[in-house]
Amino acid sequence: MFSRRRQLRIETERMTLRPPQHSDYREWSSLREQSRHFLVTWEPTWSADHLSRKAFSNRVYWAARAIASGTALPVFLTAREDQRLLGAITLDNIRRGPAQSGTLGYWIGERYARRGYMREAIEAVVHYAFTKLDLSRIEAACLPENAASRGVLEKSGFKYEGVAQSYLQINGRWRNHVLYANLRSDRRGRTDVG
Repeated sequence: MFSRRRQLRIETERMTLRPPQHSDYREWSSLREQSRHFLVTWEPTWSADHLSRKAFSNRVYWAARAIASGTALPVFLTAREDQRLLGAITLDNIRRGPAQSGTLGYWIGERYARRGYMREAIEAVVHYAFTKLDLSRIEAACLPENAASRGVLEKSGFKYEGVAQSYLQINGRWRNHVLYANLRSDRRGRTDVG
């Protein structure tokens, strides 16, 4: 669990990853709206109030509760040079006990895509999850045709594990997803069985 007094921050070469704040609303809603056509192909259908201040406030409160309880790690990607919002990444469904795992989800504003920001964020969150949260396995899923997402996962050390049938509703339809995982002690592919 995280202390409410200690503000969560993960620093990377070009970004600060930190929880969403109420003051982020205008920038978040603007970036999401400007990137709508880029994002809706890959995301669950947006609710009618998706971009509303109330819905955003609910996200901020959920993020604070999830971080405090240790069930999720939702953070915004902000550029270190000027603190502009680039996107978000969430390590969700953190399971303790024998599983010690979580599920990764992310989005990036269209104008910041394909610049390496998400790879940098994924690698930082995975490192944090393995070293600070003591997780053993990070899972991620994406649509089979999402070449950019598959590529960033593979470049970030995730390995393909298979296909989940009707995994999530995306843009109003149940869709199959390809599954990936990154393991803290990855022995897959080794032949030195002992």
